[in-house]
Amino acid sequence: MSLALRPAADTDAREIAKIHVAGWQAGYRDLIDDAYLDALSVDARHEIWRRILSGGVGRILLAEEGTCAQGFIAFGPANDRGLPSHTGEVYALYVNPKVWGRGTGGRLLGQASAELARAGRRSAVLWVFEANVRARLFYERYGWKADGVQRVERENFNLPEVRYQTLLS
Repeated sequence: MSLALRPAADTDAREIAKIHVAGWQAGYRDLIDDAYLDALSVDARHEIWRRILSGGVGRILLAEEGTCAQGFIAFGPANDRGLPSHTGEVYALYVNPKVWGRGTGGRLLGQASAELARAGRRSAVLWVFEANVRARLFYERYGWKADGVQRVERENFNLPEVRYQTLLS
């Protein structure tokens, strides 16, 4: 079965929430406290994604094999102050851990980059936990580079993040 990408609809919120929680639990297991990860709730994330999808800010693409959601990417204008107005941002990219390594993330990232470029964005940024080596290597494989800007995610834990940037063609 082949992978298809499509714009996410309001009705996709639960599937996106499932992928988001599974991605956090698998991808951040050695970075974030196990109790925090184990307490993540699909129901709570479902409500967040329902609001995001109905809010119309940015764009969200869903990757599916048949009718089975495999991953998603959220992107749009950059949120970082001080960046040129022609800069886009990848807000989130998560793939079901059961299909990691099959190219789903790369397809989503490529499509989002192409859509940002068509929208007039000349570059794009994203944030990744500094200690998340797997994700950093993934982005670097697709030409993204750490640009030297850092911040600390303080909402639930103190983890340094690094900003990655790429030029869009």
